[in-house]
Amino acid sequence: MFYIKPKALFSCAFVSLLALQAGPIVAKEGMFTPDQLPEITKDLRKTGLKIKPSQLSNLTEFPMGAIISLGGCSASFVSDQGLVATNHHCSRGSVQFNSTEENNYLEDGFLAKSLEDELPAAPGSRVYVTKQVTDVTSAVLDGVKEGMSGEERFKVIEQNRKALLASCESDAGHRCQVSSFFGGAQYKLNKRLEIKDVRIVYSPADSVGRYGGDADNWLWPRHTGDFAFYRAYVSPNGEPAEFSKDNVPYKPEHSLKVSAKGIQEGDFVMVAGYPGSTSRYARLTEVKNVFDWTYPTWITLLENWISTIEQTAPEGSDARIKYEARLAGLNNFYKNLGGQVKGAKRVGLVDRRAQRENALNEWVANNDDGQGFAEAITALDALSEESAQVSRQQYWYRNVTRPSLLGAAKRLYRLSKESEKPDPERESGYQERDLTFFSEGMKSIDRRFDPAVDKAEWLMFIEGYLAQPKSQRVAAFDQMLGLTDEVDMAELSKRLDTFYSDTTLNSVDTRLALMSASATELENSSDPFIELAVALYDVDIAQENASKDRRGRYAVLEPQYMRAIINWQKAQGFTAYPDANSNLRVSYGNVMGGSPKDGLNYTAFTTLEGITEKDTGVAPFNAPKAQLKLIDEADYGSYELKSINSVPVNFMSDLDITGGNSGSATLNGKGELVGLVFDGTIESVNSDWDFDIAKTRAIHVDSRYMLWVMEKLDNAQFLIDEMDIVK
Repeated sequence: MFYIKPKALFSCAFVSLLALQAGPIVAKEGMFTPDQLPEITKDLRKTGLKIKPSQLSNLTEFPMGAIISLGGCSASFVSDQGLVATNHHCSRGSVQFNSTEENNYLEDGFLAKSLEDELPAAPGSRVYVTKQVTDVTSAVLDGVKEGMSGEERFKVIEQNRKALLASCESDAGHRCQVSSFFGGAQYKLNKRLEIKDVRIVYSPADSVGRYGGDADNWLWPRHTGDFAFYRAYVSPNGEPAEFSKDNVPYKPEHSLKVSAKGIQEGDFVMVAGYPGSTSRYARLTEVKNVFDWTYPTWITLLENWISTIEQTAPEGSDARIKYEARLAGLNNFYKNLGGQVKGAKRVGLVDRRAQRENALNEWVANNDDGQGFAEAITALDALSEESAQVSRQQYWYRNVTRPSLLGAAKRLYRLSKESEKPDPERESGYQERDLTFFSEGMKSIDRRFDPAVDKAEWLMFIEGYLAQPKSQRVAAFDQMLGLTDEVDMAELSKRLDTFYSDTTLNSVDTRLALMSASATELENSSDPFIELAVALYDVDIAQENASKDRRGRYAVLEPQYMRAIINWQKAQGFTAYPDANSNLRVSYGNVMGGSPKDGLNYTAFTTLEGITEKDTGVAPFNAPKAQLKLIDEADYGSYELKSINSVPVNFMSDLDITGGNSGSATLNGKGELVGLVFDGTIESVNSDWDFDIAKTRAIHVDSRYMLWVMEKLDNAQFLIDEMDIVK
């Protein structure tokens, strides 16, 4: 949990202790909503912001009007022709989707020499432009009454949320979202322009954009050219439209200038983007469950999962190309979790959380004033324990139902059941507003599915599932697969072969056609995956309803807990900021290195020469020969940073980021693009739970390296000319 005080930011785990200590707090803690920024104007200016802080609260003006979401990654407009800058790893799925053994754009890179050469991004790709954010707390909670069951409360909130979305989306071309802040104490409606025609413009080869690969992931020093460009397209009349050769580049109201001058060590930087989620307000019960059971269990599973894919999909094969994006994601998750576990032990996370809760309880005991904080916190802890137990019990069932075609079958059958209801009563994900995404999901399976790999994954999950107590198994699943106490894995493998040989779901045309099938038609299907989906439906619905009941109970208790936190901190002169929730946030600080442990010092910048030092000629340290030649000749062009006598490749800052920030614009004090944030150090990953002011560091690709690669290596000068370059 992290809060700001004028001139300094503090982690509330030891806020009382820190208040007594002398000396400045270095790291800038907090992912602030734009409307909170006026509260911290003095510190923004002191840290180095040159533009008016009030500008950052206006989402339709510069520079925030140029900040966009890709629905999982962040990005920004960098030209008046809809050119979008984001991370290489954010666009990689689309590059992979368009790659084959004959045209392996992952290995070779992709550069469209003209608008006509730009390739459609993967199905479901979007550019979201935030247009308006409105507080809708009273509307969401309208009709919520004391004494309601959790499921009843969840239903009222969900109905209100759907009504708000329907009203917002009556304005054609917009996709809206209602998000909770501070555990449901506040709700906001985000109105976003939804651009559906997204195309790949330029993605460097993996030997640049993914240099260092998984070996360097979460580590410093880094030398990764983690940048790429999309372009947003709209209809000739300027409205969002599906892909068409008649569409034209979108003209954003604002775009960022790109700095070729860049920044120096100590300079102000800020990141504007859409961070996914943090758990800084999680109770001790949840923390213990996650770090004692959930993360260790996932780490073991991920080791087996990665090995299974690598063994079944040989490097260079079409199957490996299809699974490259998944492998990268799994490796990233694996390394992240390892860092989380080590970080929790290093900082004593459990003890820190216990101390914080004791301090909160002491304050509540003296300041409750009849608000029921103590009772709510006690009930919340009991609910957290209940949720932890359910999570452990259902963990392996959720994994064993992961196969791609089973997932498609389950979604198709659920759609058939939901289609029997009036649209407002359907579950989220199955309303008319969701069907475009649904069909695109059905289309995207083909380029990310191989039956041999999928089956190998399934067998691995089943082995883990069978090792669990009988109480954690699902009878309907066991019956459909013929699983008994004694399972012959060779026989089971043959049984699974029939699922893949007898299914028709491996055809995209079949999947799309079944979107209009009735429940009865699917119930009479002989497709093995559909038969299994139908058999599991009642189990899934029962689990979902129980989850809704818990979420409804959380909707009462978490706001009370958060009000206690907010009041507690306010009494000490601090202003709370909410956990990340995929909504627009701003974090700020300075370019700086660090010292994560005794005897280890991180510099603020890495250089071109560091690429050569690492290079082995073998992936992931296999820089293009042309690049190595440029470096050997010290051909820096106009992008040299004199203080390091080279072109800066990556730089480090003390900014507060998390997943979802990938691709976020890194801006200088004038609001100019000086880089893209793409990673954090392994010592920083634990900041999702507990911000460490001494260790947390973000890693950015420097705009000067982006421009150097474009000009000197990949002959993309025409893209540089399209952008507004500040020298």
